[in-house]
Amino acid sequence: MASVCFYFQIHQPFRLRRYSVFDTDQHYFDDYRNAEIIRKVAHKCYLPANRTLLETIRVHEGRFRIAYSITGAALEQFQSAAPEVIDSFHQLNETGCVEFLDETYYHSLAFLYSREEFRAQVELHRALIKKLFNQEPRVFRHTELIYNNDVAHFVSHMGYDAILAEGADQVLGYRSPNFVYRPPHAPRLKLLLKNYRLSDDIAFRFSNRAWEQWPLTAEKFAGWISQINGNGFICNLFMDYETFGEHQWADTGIFDFIRHLPGKIMENTDNNFLTPSQVVDKYEAVGEIDVPHMISWADSERDLSAWLGNAMQSNALHELYKLEGPLKEKGDETLLADWRKLTTSDHFYYMCTKHWSDGDVHKYFSPYESPYDSYINFMNVLDNVTSRLRS
Repeated sequence: MASVCFYFQIHQPFRLRRYSVFDTDQHYFDDYRNAEIIRKVAHKCYLPANRTLLETIRVHEGRFRIAYSITGAALEQFQSAAPEVIDSFHQLNETGCVEFLDETYYHSLAFLYSREEFRAQVELHRALIKKLFNQEPRVFRHTELIYNNDVAHFVSHMGYDAILAEGADQVLGYRSPNFVYRPPHAPRLKLLLKNYRLSDDIAFRFSNRAWEQWPLTAEKFAGWISQINGNGFICNLFMDYETFGEHQWADTGIFDFIRHLPGKIMENTDNNFLTPSQVVDKYEAVGEIDVPHMISWADSERDLSAWLGNAMQSNALHELYKLEGPLKEKGDETLLADWRKLTTSDHFYYMCTKHWSDGDVHKYFSPYESPYDSYINFMNVLDNVTSRLRS
């Protein structure tokens, strides 16, 4: 049997406005631009994708199941700029076929700098998911699938049943991502690893006419899933939700593909769909995966270099987290909320100076002309936050 586990990441940062060193305005975020982006992506991706998957769940009478991890930053912006997106997620939730996962509220790198702040952001996210969808997540998904043994151990003590991670070759070696594993020293926590080859066939290669497998049809992909039978139990397909309609435009046929894919996969009666919690309940771990060094799902290196690859990024993060203790002692909730929005990993992603295989990806997502502009803008804002803290 091959159980397909579909998980989609949804995140939108609070992008900063252009902030001069002479600026003293305490309003740091570009509300107009952020709302404009939310509405644009809602129109291209979130609303049509939610409609498509809701119809597909109903067609298959509950046998098709999916999971989402939606950051608190994204949910806040949906509520203010596109509340119809929240309504469409409520409709999906009401089917009983959708699971919501936990992560840091602000999609941050807090675990690397402050376990206290990491825990606080996870608890904020957990409370919001409970409030909006009346679910208490059992499975954790860290920012950008950042993972190692320490993350697993900490998350296990927070009470989660499973954690997601990248099925990176340097971690797996000869082993397959199509099994459930466990981390060392966390025997009750299960580890679900992304099948990055099949995930990326949809997320990145779907519309690439130079790809030898183009065009990718539902029948062809279902055949690849069925080949897992006898060589694994699960196929973890993890990807950004913006794959549908934003990264792969509607005219590529991506919506028709995802609409027909579940039926084609389940034509083989050995196949089914499970949410991450159902995978945890159904399958035992077959062995232990030791991950002493940090991995992620970002870039070809699948490490932390997307956010910590140069001196600008390291300096910005160091100066940011240096404010945490004094800021929390001050007790200014508005200032704390602004500071937490600055912890979002995107701000440091924009500062990346890679010029090889992933440079174009960083440029695509960045609102700045260069990584240096991003760093200067961020540090100007942080300087004003520091001034408010001292006042």
